[in-house]
Amino acid sequence: MIGTIINTAAVILGGSLGLVIKKKLPERYQDIFFQGVGLFTLALGIKMAMDMSNAMFIILSLIIGGILGEALKLEEKTEFISEKIKKITKSKNDKFTEGLITAFLLFCMGSMSIIGPIEEGLTGEISDLLLTKSMMDGFSAFMLSSTFGFGVVLSAIPLLIYQGGITIFADFIGNSIEDDTIKNLTAVGGILLIGLGINILNIKHLRIINLLPALIFICIFMCILHII
Repeated sequence: MIGTIINTAAVILGGSLGLVIKKKLPERYQDIFFQGVGLFTLALGIKMAMDMSNAMFIILSLIIGGILGEALKLEEKTEFISEKIKKITKSKNDKFTEGLITAFLLFCMGSMSIIGPIEEGLTGEISDLLLTKSMMDGFSAFMLSSTFGFGVVLSAIPLLIYQGGITIFADFIGNSIEDDTIKNLTAVGGILLIGLGINILNIKHLRIINLLPALIFICIFMCILHII
């Protein structure tokens, strides 16, 4: 789990530095940065989604996962918890909640955040993917926190839990993870990234948090397929 710990530290460091220069960065630079991040997120999501090997299961995962997420009101609960944290930290940034959610999704939905922890869990060694991702996330956290504030730094906590959980799970089940399961899991993550890119570019607000259960359902469906 060392790779994930390094990744978490990079987000905290980058985000903290971003808070320092927050007031010194002109708004027009922040705007162009997010336009670039939004377009990159869309491109990355499309690339990841194109690697899918079972479209039917992916569609079912998104539909069932989305319905479950709506029923559980995951986005509303996430925003509620984020607002509570905002009060505790006494943050006055109106974009605190948006920053926490955006940073978490951006850092955790990429293929590197899935494949890297799996590699680390299977081999017991630090994944080169996670080291590369750490540098990318550190820079992104630097820029994101300059706009969204302290919420970006706090996204390091769910990042640690998410990637650490994948590493522990991969270590527990060994080499029984099939390649097509990883591909389809990555594809679902890519579709969620496309939605995040749309949100970042302010094209339309999509409730991406409510779609997160799709990541669990695609794993369930692929396991059933392999058992059959």
